[in-house]
Amino acid sequence: MDKLSLIESYFDNAPVAIMLFKDDTLLASNHLADELQQTLNLDPTYLLDMAKTVLHNHQTEMVDCAACAPCQQQTELAIPVLTNKVSPESSGCYMLYKVLDAEQGLVSLTLKNQNSINKVINQATQERSDQITIDAEQKERQRISADLHDCISQNIYSSVMGVKRLTNEQLTPQETNDLSGSIIDQLNNTLTEIKDMALTIRPAVLDNFGLFCALRTLAKRLESSTGIKITVAGNAQPEKLTTIMQNALYTVAQESINNVLKHAHATEIVLLLVEHANFITLEIIDDGTGFDVKEHQQFNGHSLGLQNMNDRIKSLNGIFKIESDPTIGTTITVKFPVTLSTKEDSSCITS
Repeated sequence: MDKLSLIESYFDNAPVAIMLFKDDTLLASNHLADELQQTLNLDPTYLLDMAKTVLHNHQTEMVDCAACAPCQQQTELAIPVLTNKVSPESSGCYMLYKVLDAEQGLVSLTLKNQNSINKVINQATQERSDQITIDAEQKERQRISADLHDCISQNIYSSVMGVKRLTNEQLTPQETNDLSGSIIDQLNNTLTEIKDMALTIRPAVLDNFGLFCALRTLAKRLESSTGIKITVAGNAQPEKLTTIMQNALYTVAQESINNVLKHAHATEIVLLLVEHANFITLEIIDDGTGFDVKEHQQFNGHSLGLQNMNDRIKSLNGIFKIESDPTIGTTITVKFPVTLSTKEDSSCITS
């Protein structure tokens, strides 16, 4: 089959309806376009007139705007197509008008079903979201693996070697007591590290008592170890969010506080979990040394990092925003949509 035959075959069997016009006269249409004309009773000439009218009106609206000169040269426009028929073929249909050759009067109309396109877009979006989640989980596993190898396994190995000394070597009573005490201390430290890792991954209080209690527990633990005042306040009912959203909010709070402690030299951190008409927001505000957000697109904090959290929040249909000023501090905001009842209690909860 030669090249021209292949082009003709594709044109006739294309998955979209295509109509070609020359000087306002239908020159050719493919198989799907012929079917749509019969099914929806769409006159090709009427569709062309409608497209030209929309394009003309669009250009006329821009006539007083010198900055919109490129718009007046527009040769392609997407236009919704409405019919009186209620059918899968007519729902969500739009056409694309394109000038192929202005001098020869050649134009094309391509009709597409928006519903089928939306399905493909939604599928691609879901796959992208899944991939972001998988990547984030993989990086978290790598961090946990590194912590287990560098800290936990080394401490256990050291304790094992100490037990072997107790078993195989002839030690004085004092040496035995000293070595036993050292092994006990080492194992206790290892147990503490394991508990800290468990709290870092997902604290039990988050499952048992909810996000507010988990944030207050996190704040109390870090406040006691650093001396920096950390306040948790708000009026939200985060249980209205999905579990994965609550977990994401907790992780963002954890990552943000860790970054503040490492880099910002702050004296106070405030976590605000607030309920609005159609969404819940978490704000992490510090009074430390801010930074130029545009110059810091990658974040190198512990665990997933804020940049990865940005991707993960977006994959959950949330909004992630960072505002920072070197002289004022930094505010990190996460927003998730939620349907709320106006009759529900919204009394303030503060820690």
